[in-house]
Amino acid sequence: MYDCVVIGSGFGGLSTAFRLAEENKKVMLCESLKYPGGCASTFEKKGLHFEAGATLFSGFGKEQLFAKWKSKYQLPIHFTPLSPTVLFRCGETNISVYPDREKTIAQFCAIANAPTKSIRAFFAYQKKIADILWPVFDEPNRLPPFNFSGLWWHVQRSWRYLSLLPIINKPLIKVLRRFNLHEFTPLIQYCNALCQITIQTNIEKAESPFALCTMDYIFRGTGHIQGGIGTLATAMVQQIEAMGGTIQMPGRVKKIEQSDHGWNVYVHKEMVQTKSIVANLLPSGLEKIFPKSQLPPPERQIQNNVERGWGAVMLYLIIKDDPSLPRHPHHIQCVGDPTAPFQDGNHIFCSLGGSEENTDPHKRTATVSTHISIEQYTNHPNVAAQVARIQEKMKQVLHDKIPEIVPHILEYIPGSPRTFARYTARKNGCVGGIPRQVGWHNYKGLWPRQVHPNLWLVGDSVFPGQSTLSTAIGGARTANEVLRKLS
Repeated sequence: MYDCVVIGSGFGGLSTAFRLAEENKKVMLCESLKYPGGCASTFEKKGLHFEAGATLFSGFGKEQLFAKWKSKYQLPIHFTPLSPTVLFRCGETNISVYPDREKTIAQFCAIANAPTKSIRAFFAYQKKIADILWPVFDEPNRLPPFNFSGLWWHVQRSWRYLSLLPIINKPLIKVLRRFNLHEFTPLIQYCNALCQITIQTNIEKAESPFALCTMDYIFRGTGHIQGGIGTLATAMVQQIEAMGGTIQMPGRVKKIEQSDHGWNVYVHKEMVQTKSIVANLLPSGLEKIFPKSQLPPPERQIQNNVERGWGAVMLYLIIKDDPSLPRHPHHIQCVGDPTAPFQDGNHIFCSLGGSEENTDPHKRTATVSTHISIEQYTNHPNVAAQVARIQEKMKQVLHDKIPEIVPHILEYIPGSPRTFARYTARKNGCVGGIPRQVGWHNYKGLWPRQVHPNLWLVGDSVFPGQSTLSTAIGGARTANEVLRKLS
């Protein structure tokens, strides 16, 4: 009899299993693929390693979750802060975004005719909001369910939350307008691109507290893991095993059913019994293995929102290494046409691996991604033609905006939402997460998502959201709720 079976090894599931194993609970982690990480994984093709999605890795700041686990358990990973962290290229705007906040702000102030006083006032306000919200995610017990220390921590700083009231239920563009920056094109372009990547919407619709908070992720423990994000996922799996956990990988869960003792879980050719289940799945994925669940209205709404959200079209690049290329990993965010929507190949994020990250010393890899509407993708009369058109647009933006790598590209390996679904086991290739658009609904569902007695959902579609750090925090705080129920 297990205390908990965790289904799915995305970072929500990994962190749930990790936290339970820390407390000496009998836990099993089941993953349908042969490698961990979910949407934030590293896979192998043609003897080379690729990130499933072009991304940066957060959560390694001094007080943040991954940094604490890395230090406590000596996890065998090498995290490198990058400087600059991201190169942003859009129209005539070329900004190097540094982990040093002042150095980044200086980039905007150096633009011709820049309203420097307004820029500095805006970033000072943005930092004030970020300083209120980011520490909430340093400890899982600072999110519901609170223990005494978590609740007392909030009480001591409750006066600071009053600063959030004027911007709740307001789009980011209103904040920019307050600082007379709504016509300063470089900052508008940067905020739009950043919001699309982090909270999956634009500044006209972005809920201000979320937008202002995520603008700070570059400055807070974000960088690159040597060998890819899969290195961290693998290290966590190994540590879970070292702490007594059981790993089934690949181990596709075919069915779960309630029983007198709790739950029966059918994985491969065996059935295991458990007191509780944590599913790192989309609601549709849970319904597939528990069809009698009749998802409650909130979970059905989550699934509807996900299916109205985003998928990804990818280009996986094999690149001939060359002395002209930077030796270190490189992340470049580009927009081809600043007047067109930041999607469908017009807005790309390119993650170039370091020169020593593959076994072939003469080759490097890069992952290039763009957002695509899942509704438009699934309803398109000719999906293949649609994806091909978007990939040609991505190649054009690569050619125009990242000319330094184009001459060295040996091969383009295309990827569609269907490919993303195969590499991540996500229905329709949904990238996950709910666009944080204006509304009070963003502040509902703050508690762990219990769908049925002793059955919880975790992952990027469940609060607090989309990044590897957010999903990990969500998993750890759900594990705390499981521990409370077990005790």
